[in-house]
Amino acid sequence: MSIEQLLKQQMEENRDIVESLLQDGSDPDAEYTIEHHFSATNFDKLEKAAVDAFKLGFEVNDAEEVEMDDGSLLFCFDAVANHALDVDLLDNACEKLLGLAAKHKVDYDGWGTYFMGDEVDDADDEDEPVVSH
Repeated sequence: MSIEQLLKQQMEENRDIVESLLQDGSDPDAEYTIEHHFSATNFDKLEKAAVDAFKLGFEVNDAEEVEMDDGSLLFCFDAVANHALDVDLLDNACEKLLGLAAKHKVDYDGWGTYFMGDEVDDADDEDEPVVSH
């Protein structure tokens, strides 16, 4: 799939997620922690992507190593931003980050955030992120 197709798909998903969160009662005026997910089988490529994400102004957390069911290793990190749940901001970030992923030949796995509301019915649900993919 081309980067243009991926971006179009991601932008549609951005709208769906924001709309769902707001319909569920998430605070439209809150500042959200947005975690953009990256992964790769090559640590060096992922590390270069993390450096570029940092240069773009994202907070970058340490890479994690995950063993897959087939025994292969996958390396992952999140590029984090804090801002309003604004589709234009998300679209802009996704465009930059999809380009960065393509440049370094790593995977951009979408973004996630947390519901921000007055009350949560089940305390266990409070820490479950809403993730795009």
